[in-house]
Amino acid sequence: MLLLRRGVSLKVFRKGADEACLREKAIMRPDDANVAGNVHGGTILKMIEEAGAIISTRHCNSQNGERCVAALARVERTDFLSPMCIGEVAHVSAEITYTSKHSVEVQVNVMSENILTGTKKLTNKATLWYVPLSLKNVDKVLEVPPVVYSRQEQEEEGRKRYEAQKLERMETKWRNGDIVQPVPNPEPNTVSYSQSSLIHLVGPSDCTLHGFVHGGVTMKLMDEVAGIVAARHCKTNIVTASVDAINFHDKIRKGCVITISGRMTFTSNKSMEIEVLVDADPVVDNSQKRYRAASAFFTYVSLSQEGKSLPVPQLVPETEDEKKRFEEGKGRYLQMKAKRQGQGEPQP
Repeated sequence: MLLLRRGVSLKVFRKGADEACLREKAIMRPDDANVAGNVHGGTILKMIEEAGAIISTRHCNSQNGERCVAALARVERTDFLSPMCIGEVAHVSAEITYTSKHSVEVQVNVMSENILTGTKKLTNKATLWYVPLSLKNVDKVLEVPPVVYSRQEQEEEGRKRYEAQKLERMETKWRNGDIVQPVPNPEPNTVSYSQSSLIHLVGPSDCTLHGFVHGGVTMKLMDEVAGIVAARHCKTNIVTASVDAINFHDKIRKGCVITISGRMTFTSNKSMEIEVLVDADPVVDNSQKRYRAASAFFTYVSLSQEGKSLPVPQLVPETEDEKKRFEEGKGRYLQMKAKRQGQGEPQP
């Protein structure tokens, strides 16, 4: 487990003693990386979420009142701009950029530093949304102390982002109702050939003070499964290129058995889209049935031993559902490609 050294706040939005900015550092170790020495995307996502949870929980407890812990509700699309390697230092900075009555928007940047040369580069930018849950009653969402904005436009822009993510969360909450079923003797390059699942018993070390799973733990497991799917499909070194918005539909309690399932949905010439579903089974609570806890789409790229991008074997969808998911993935790919071209960014 990474030990993050707490940094010094450099920027404050609120008037008063509470901080709206957080900086942390962590050195990347061999167990944080794949066989090629690239740090796992899930490791970075976990660091991002830890920073977001600290700053949002600190902010939500900055005024006198009922104590709470900030729970992760959503992570916006996150691009992995450049790889991070073993021995480099990750600099994680988090800043509160908007608050609504019951939620906090946190923006997190990750820089990697080569401590031999002093070179730094931006590896990730992420936006996360948290809600404060009462320590006395986990189903009670508390009010968030407001932030003071330096410009009125900041509040207006934040409100637009809040409304957009709220609408999308409602649209996607029940979109992924199906489950990933194993298929005997699947053919190479099919969805069934690379699909993978991981079963994990939720223990105390995975959980918050509430006894519910940290969002960062869930994201790390999701990335791990997505990586297995990608590696099985192309049989090369693979790295996370981006993560579409991750929606946390429901909390996962300590003692649950969670099943993280991944399946390939689309391939372009040099990228793979993988859908990851998280289902929770409260085995010690007969009153609650298995439920969908989280879902997201991960994009991976295939790399040579020299770190060069390689062509990806084309996915062969077989069933009508697989063909439908392929076309939906193609639509997301083309939409993001057009957006990147408009911003002058490189294509995965």
